[in-house]
Amino acid sequence: MTGNGGTSEWWRGAVIYQIYPRSFQDTTGDGLGDLPGITARLAHVASLGVDAIWVSPFFPSPMHDMGYDVAGYCDVDPMFGTLDDFDRLLDAAGELGLRTIIDQVPSHSSSAHPFFEASRTSRTGPKADWYVWADAAPDGGPPNNWLSIFGGSAWQWDGRRKQYFMHNFSADQPDFNFHNPAVREWHLQNMAFWLDRGVDGFRLDAINYAYCDRHLRSNPPLVGADPTAVTNPYDLQDHVYDKSRPETLSFLEDVRSLCARYGATFLLGEIGDEQRSLEMMAHYSAKGRLHSCYSFDLLGPEISAAHIAAAVGGFVEKAPLSLPAWSFSNHDVPRHVGRWAQAAADPASMAHMAASVLLSLPGAVCMYQGEELGLVDPQLRYEDLQDPQGLAFWPDPQIQRDGARTPMVWEAGEPNAGFSPSRPWLPVGDAQAVLAVDAQVGRADSVLETYRRLIALRQSRPSLRNGSVRFVPSPEPVLVMVRGNDTAVVANLGAEPASVGVEGLGSALESRLATVTGSRLSLGGNGWGIFEAEAEVRAS
Repeated sequence: MTGNGGTSEWWRGAVIYQIYPRSFQDTTGDGLGDLPGITARLAHVASLGVDAIWVSPFFPSPMHDMGYDVAGYCDVDPMFGTLDDFDRLLDAAGELGLRTIIDQVPSHSSSAHPFFEASRTSRTGPKADWYVWADAAPDGGPPNNWLSIFGGSAWQWDGRRKQYFMHNFSADQPDFNFHNPAVREWHLQNMAFWLDRGVDGFRLDAINYAYCDRHLRSNPPLVGADPTAVTNPYDLQDHVYDKSRPETLSFLEDVRSLCARYGATFLLGEIGDEQRSLEMMAHYSAKGRLHSCYSFDLLGPEISAAHIAAAVGGFVEKAPLSLPAWSFSNHDVPRHVGRWAQAAADPASMAHMAASVLLSLPGAVCMYQGEELGLVDPQLRYEDLQDPQGLAFWPDPQIQRDGARTPMVWEAGEPNAGFSPSRPWLPVGDAQAVLAVDAQVGRADSVLETYRRLIALRQSRPSLRNGSVRFVPSPEPVLVMVRGNDTAVVANLGAEPASVGVEGLGSALESRLATVTGSRLSLGGNGWGIFEAEAEVRAS
């Protein structure tokens, strides 16, 4: 097996390709993707020029939350294959020059995990305090006001133990009690299992949810929140006690110490904190903790030059020595081409422009499978939905996750666009099939080939991979960003043509719908350009 070695700090400026195993490639004909399917399609991923793959959960699970409810941390669910299949995937990735990082889900397990089954049967047994339990309030209600992201209370009554257990997500995902040192040590052992097999790092799911307040104090209301404007009342609380607790930092230091023993191993944390995401990213990626973190700041419905500059520039200001990670799409949000439709001249133009911005950002960059094709979420029927969060908050489009999880499209003319000969677990729409890999390969104007060119540019140009970043004030919706001292990125984030005065631009390295006349740059709707910077770049 390969992994755990090579270039020190390979992740700086890296492009990481996220694979959602259930939806990548089916090799058994059951309509579900699997590990051999990932191996079979790795040549496509490598052809993009990315540095690494991030493989979402493939562990044993009842799949109430599509694998993020883990019932076994050191094995492969039979629906995805075997440990031998994983080893072959790891070897194949290494042979193609790809690093492999995998998800770890430390904050909670499945309710079907043997440890939770033991915990719920006894208040005095060896696993009694491995999960967060609490007595009922005097009136029989939950012990505090904490809410679940998936709707309702974060507390579920258990008739066997005669206590409430905590779940930040679904009731099928009870939260571990990280105040118990044995829980921390056990998770470190789980990570060591995969490091020993040769993985190159971990993406730590919902890592700021690991600890809750030891005293279970209720959250205060969020000042200024509008109850009439939220779909989920979770957004009406200031989450100071149920997550993002300071105790998490020492656990991250333990994880870093473990990984340091295995060489060039990358730790990427997911930060889900609506009120203080940049602060958490800075704390969690400080020296001796995680190498990098990402938040949902660029995964929401807002797209503007000011918003991107505030998120990216804000992180650099708060943590100038830390490494951020950025993504526009993943398995938890609607794909950005559709999510930002209000600012799109057309879906293809939005896809091209978003690629130019994402692949010019400082830090690590995460791409989600199908993003390189410009995929848009299909319109799913209620009866098609699988996601518990989407079902709970139907029909709010911003909370639907199944659309982004529909299968990858490979061959436009094949059944289910080459994903599976059988009916897939989620449908493949005609609008997705026509964007298949084989329909875009070799077409210079395709989204796929734009991604390949931009990734190659990032890999070959030190200022784009590791240079400093400066945002140049400019009129909305035009974003002007300078990387290092030799590269300028100008992008029209709006659907209508725009014109901006820009000084200091040299020749175009890559561009689309961009024309320079003297010191004036004209951009079509979602037009963009990446230029040599010959002098200090200014905009007017």
